[in-house]
Amino acid sequence: MTAKQNPKFFYGYIIVAASLLMLFVMHGATSSWGIFLSSLEGEFGWSRAAISGAHSLGFFLAGMFSILIGKISDRLGSRLIMTVAGIVFALGCFLMSSVTAIWQVYLFYGVLIGLWGSPANVSLLSTTMRWFTRKRGLMSGIVKVGTGLGIMIIPVLSSHLISNYGWRTTFVILGFICLVVVVPLAQLLRRDPGQKGLMPYGESPERAELKPANTGFSPQQAFHIRQFWIVCAAFFLMWYCGNGLLVHIAPHAIDVGLSSAQAASLIAIIGGVSIVGRLVIGAAGDRIGNRRTLTLCFIIVVASVSWLLQSTQLWQLYLFAAAYGFAHGGFFALISPLIAELFGTRSHGALFGIATFFGMTGGAIGPLIAGRIFDITGSYHLAFLLIIGFSTAGLVLSLILKPVKES
Repeated sequence: MTAKQNPKFFYGYIIVAASLLMLFVMHGATSSWGIFLSSLEGEFGWSRAAISGAHSLGFFLAGMFSILIGKISDRLGSRLIMTVAGIVFALGCFLMSSVTAIWQVYLFYGVLIGLWGSPANVSLLSTTMRWFTRKRGLMSGIVKVGTGLGIMIIPVLSSHLISNYGWRTTFVILGFICLVVVVPLAQLLRRDPGQKGLMPYGESPERAELKPANTGFSPQQAFHIRQFWIVCAAFFLMWYCGNGLLVHIAPHAIDVGLSSAQAASLIAIIGGVSIVGRLVIGAAGDRIGNRRTLTLCFIIVVASVSWLLQSTQLWQLYLFAAAYGFAHGGFFALISPLIAELFGTRSHGALFGIATFFGMTGGAIGPLIAGRIFDITGSYHLAFLLIIGFSTAGLVLSLILKPVKES
């Protein structure tokens, strides 16, 4: 079928909306882990490091799996990937309702649930990049609004459900929500506009003839480019800081005297403000470049976590959550467009998956180290200092990241 000019209503907007809703459910559920942490600790007596390790295992496996998912997405698209993801994710939630041993938590949560968070991101955002050449940052930001809404709403919902029905029933409810939302929406996905006889948004027939939409570097070519490894290192640092904070901010808030509901509200604020960050930073990336906006996000993280170090009152923690949430949302709106900006869309899924592997490795290590530091010292102070150091290193990397020239 010959690609035609886009109709008044572009099917790419359905791709964006479906992706938003799927990320809302899946990332909202995984972002609730910190809410379950206290319940598991109280019922079984497991250490925070041991419980955080299940989350970290999921992140590490998800990072490794992202490389394969990126390659599959480049070839086949997201429909099959997200159908399988929704079924397996829901199964993991159902099985979590019956755990009695720590190894089961690692298997059901770490492998079945945690495994799918990042591959869903890679597949859905890579698909979005193929449907849009203009407004990529904004569209990526809108898709990632789903993550922000999930972080804002589902941990609070989980806290309410745990208080009223217990943590086991809460996992069953989350699994059911995933099954009835993700699997049907996945059927709406298409790999690229060509499958609908369309061109990417922002392409004209004349421009498409001069420069095909799927251009750029192969993974083999990118491996020899210094900027690709700078991006991978920056993603590692970004995920280390972000996941370490997201998992442990609620337990930290409870430790300094907040109630469980107030602690959950911090995650909700991070999620809510991250929605603004995703839209503002995504649009800013379209205007001034994704590299500059990446620098801005790292600056905000350094400042906000420095503020967190001396925050003990509710309003101080709320201010931290708002500032950090803006940068958190901005980061995850920038990842996919930054890869497309620097390396093109020819192998976007594979390159995004490789960079995500490094990011998810950082995301796996962050909560584990923070939990271990708490177990040893009885405080998160040193863990937060380490996050400040890592975010400062990320700031430096963002400053030395330069455009890539195709040979």
